Amino acid sequence: MADTTTVEVDTDVHDRLSVLAAARGLSLRAYLAELATAQENEAALVHAARAFEGALARPGFREGFARDFGPRTPPE
Repeated sequence: MADTTTVEVDTDVHDRLSVLAAARGLSLRAYLAELATAQENEAALVHAARAFEGALARPGFREGFARDFGPRTPPE
């Protein structure tokens, strides 16, 4: 069994999270795990988007990206 810990939240927050979990057919534990994963994924996407924006500022990057990943002509 995985290690567990207790998190204290206001009763109102607990009740709101429980309603959201139940609406998805999940236990509160499973719902919180999903929320954590979603937040990690969002943070990774923000990081990747910032890195890509930085890359776009490099000379020649846009042209190379368009060349390598731009629209393709379907084979005949």
